Amino acid sequence: MSSVTGIGSWPGSDIRTPLRLVRDLLVFEGPGDAFGCPYLPELPARGPGADLIGRTAGLLTELPVDLQPSGWRLVDHPGRDAVRTAALLRGDLDELAETFDGYVGPLKVQVAGPWTLAAELRVARGERVVVDPGACRDLTQSLADGVRTHLETVARLVPGARLVLQLDEPSLPAVLAGRLQTSSGYGTHRAVDPEVARRGLVEIVEAARSAQLPGGDVEVAVHCCAPQPPLPLLRAAGADAVALDTTLLRAQGWESVAATVEAGVRLWAGIAVPDADPAPSTGSLLAPLRRAFADVGLPDSALRDVTLTPPCGLADRTPAQARAIHERLVDAARALTEIASG
Repeated sequence: MSSVTGIGSWPGSDIRTPLRLVRDLLVFEGPGDAFGCPYLPELPARGPGADLIGRTAGLLTELPVDLQPSGWRLVDHPGRDAVRTAALLRGDLDELAETFDGYVGPLKVQVAGPWTLAAELRVARGERVVVDPGACRDLTQSLADGVRTHLETVARLVPGARLVLQLDEPSLPAVLAGRLQTSSGYGTHRAVDPEVARRGLVEIVEAARSAQLPGGDVEVAVHCCAPQPPLPLLRAAGADAVALDTTLLRAQGWESVAATVEAGVRLWAGIAVPDADPAPSTGSLLAPLRRAFADVGLPDSALRDVTLTPPCGLADRTPAQARAIHERLVDAARALTEIASG
């Protein structure tokens, strides 16, 4: 059956509203129906510590961080921004436990992947962590421990959940291509070797799967909203699914998607859901995806395992738009299930 979920971010600053909307919109299942995967929304409008990097940095073990003018930095002792980050997450998890009390089914949480985190965090002297191999190793180990603990915490709060971990890696292509700028802005950092990048991802994936969860092993999806996502590397890292902005893919990218699907890795397809009034038909929303599958020789039946998502987060939309996008995706996932069933 086709599925539907969101990427993570929502507009606004009150976690209760998007949590309840996600529950109401995505908790459904019926014979032959699609199914939804609700998730813990992120609200970056709340400020430092609610953003992807700050929120994930707050999960690190024995690597305190603080917010500097240049961004989040590794420090000797956590500052007030780190304390605020921890408080925001505790509050969100309390609301999650209340909203999903008694829930049984899939539940997704999102964290920055190790290479996006290494690209954005700074060491004490101000450069990106990614330029220091030793700091990268420490960061990856700390993130692995933090992710494992985070998953176990969520599982205790919602014991009926089958957890899904989304690793956000928007900076991974730039890390691999050596496109990250130095602090001066006049140069770029050396590219990270793909094998080193793979090992870092593997460490996080294996840590997630080693978490003691009552709902069984966690599913791991890697989200990379780039025109040329490194799909062979993500497959080799052991991802169960890849989340892509399919509106950015060209012919070569779709060939790599086909190889990924044929290797048993599921596709989370970010599709465009226009705000036009009147709204486009469900058929027109799915047409580019169906055409791309046909062009690379994938049958309609392969759409059965596709999860539909927005192309990226929804923090820049209004609450009404975010809700409408989820509603359209639910309709599209149900239609996709019917198409895949022939």
